[in-house]
Amino acid sequence: MDRVSLACLVVSLSVPFAVAQQSSSSLIAPELLAGGGTPVPAAFGGTIAPPSATRPAPFSQVAIGAQVGILGIGAEAAVPLSYHLNLRAGGNFFSYSDTLTDDGITYNADLKFRSSEASVDWFPWGRSFHISPGALVYNGNRVTGAASVPAGQTFTLNNTTYTSSSTAPVSGYGTLTMRKAAPKLTIGWGNLIPRDGRHFSVPFEIGAAYVGDPKVALNLAGTACYTYEGAPYCADVATDPMIQANVVAQQQKIAKDADDIRFFPIISTGLAYRF
Repeated sequence: MDRVSLACLVVSLSVPFAVAQQSSSSLIAPELLAGGGTPVPAAFGGTIAPPSATRPAPFSQVAIGAQVGILGIGAEAAVPLSYHLNLRAGGNFFSYSDTLTDDGITYNADLKFRSSEASVDWFPWGRSFHISPGALVYNGNRVTGAASVPAGQTFTLNNTTYTSSSTAPVSGYGTLTMRKAAPKLTIGWGNLIPRDGRHFSVPFEIGAAYVGDPKVALNLAGTACYTYEGAPYCADVATDPMIQANVVAQQQKIAKDADDIRFFPIISTGLAYRF
């Protein structure tokens, strides 16, 4: 074979190879080549943002937000730990007063919610849905109320009926408190630090905190009248052993009625901004 024929053969083999190589490189998303990411052919799902835009370094960003829910009105902040994890903390407060009557005893009740919480948000698919184990690191939620029974009015303690004295009407106070700290677990949608570069998010969360059996205290004073062995009898509520036994039983009844809140519900939504 002469030199001219050999040159023609080389050219005929080189040109198709060069064209094929150029076509293959055109399938690779250009931003991947510029950002140092793993090349993925566009034919298999389009482009992927550079790693620096989708995988923030730990504590490299911060987001703050406002929220409202069963725990009250609050604020929260979050930082990334990895692509799938955020660390989040916040606080809540709420106050409400009302008057209610139970077994003839009137309570001027004050509901005071004060709590702070911390959670780790795990995004298993790297999207909006997350699972968040955490804790109420401070649980100051409580109900207090002044108790009173007007003079001459009947009331019941442990299914025993009494009449409030006209000279020293029955009065006192009651409290319902919970554990100062409690584990919690929630699920939700929304990422305070969106991985797609957005600044605003609208998170929603639902779950529960295990606050245990609430503690109830009922303290009464004054004079109560009742029938004892067929004869009317009046006694000091604070010192009479029979009345005090019924006060304790009434306290236990209220505590049992409140057992449903041992798994305290958590529902909240809000608005957050990533800096």
